[in-house]
Amino acid sequence: MKPASMSDYRERARRRLPPMFFEYIDGGSYAEETLRRNVRDLEAIALRQRVMRDMSKVDLSTTLFGQTLSMPLALAPVGMAGMYAARGEVQAARAAAGAGVPFCLSTVGVCSIEEVAAAGTPPWFQLYMLKDRGYMRDLITRAKDAGCPVLVFTVDLPIPGARYRDVRSGFTGLSGLPAAINTLWQGATHPAWSWDLFTQGRPHTLGSVQAAVQGGGRVNDFLAWIARNFDRSVTWKDLDFVREIWDGPIVIKGVLDPDDARDAVRAGAQGLVVSNHGGRQLDGVSSSIAALPRIADAVGGDLEILMDGGIRSGLDVLKALSLGARACLVGRPWAWALGAGGEAMVSRMLGVMRSELTTAMILTGCTTAARANADMLDVAAPQNLSP
Repeated sequence: MKPASMSDYRERARRRLPPMFFEYIDGGSYAEETLRRNVRDLEAIALRQRVMRDMSKVDLSTTLFGQTLSMPLALAPVGMAGMYAARGEVQAARAAAGAGVPFCLSTVGVCSIEEVAAAGTPPWFQLYMLKDRGYMRDLITRAKDAGCPVLVFTVDLPIPGARYRDVRSGFTGLSGLPAAINTLWQGATHPAWSWDLFTQGRPHTLGSVQAAVQGGGRVNDFLAWIARNFDRSVTWKDLDFVREIWDGPIVIKGVLDPDDARDAVRAGAQGLVVSNHGGRQLDGVSSSIAALPRIADAVGGDLEILMDGGIRSGLDVLKALSLGARACLVGRPWAWALGAGGEAMVSRMLGVMRSELTTAMILTGCTTAARANADMLDVAAPQNLSP
């Protein structure tokens, strides 16, 4: 049976992937309240159905940072996605290019900047600020030399949130079973995944930063490296350092507060992503969709606003556009699709999103995605959203 909805891709990924990798992408932090809010608050928003309008022509395209997107969607950065299918970031990037939307490569992707760029369209590059500024300079320069058009600077991870599922699954090596034995056992009990990854996908390192991670091929090396190198001292002044090297658009990812959004404008950013890291950082905070209207009101005329967190359908995309986003980033849906069946499944997932968005636009009387506004909603502002 072919997957029809994002929940179908999730279920296929759950069956195919070892638990440690499925739970890593599927889970959130602490009690996962914010993870649930992201989805629940989007579900609470009602679209406004309109009829008897000429909807023979519907334009899903939009323009972001000089790029024309076939629909207002981009694949969000997902760490270690190359463990979901052989050369996973390359497969997802090819699917995104085929669909006419951007792919954003994580700093901690398995495939390097150069490998993904060589596979087709250069990706957007997501940046974490590390303590070693010399290494950061080299990393940003590599992204620039590879032709990456946009730098997405993630600012909401000075320290990782506590993710209990990763402990229980053995991802962190703290489950009680030795990490190497746990990985071998989980791989052996998921032979389709193992065959795909270990006959076609080696080596498995953090491609863009492998020189900085001692060992580089083990999950515990990755986690220890994060603990040592993610910089808690970063402030808005550090954007000056980035700008010395990078002369393209900079997008600040991880903003939930209007005051922080105003700071991003003052710091010279060209865009921001309203995001709570998919509910993977500070639990108990606002959903992204609840924070979006406040930020759009504060800085909507000053930079491009994107949103991620909880997007599970094309209908959700229209809701976000209606509340002030220019486009949405989707993370878990493409990771689930990649885990379910590689590039072909990611392409199919993007086709589902396109179809759902088209239907939602037609039935709300929205002829142009770039001009979606609150008229597409049953009320002018979201109601019953989590505080």
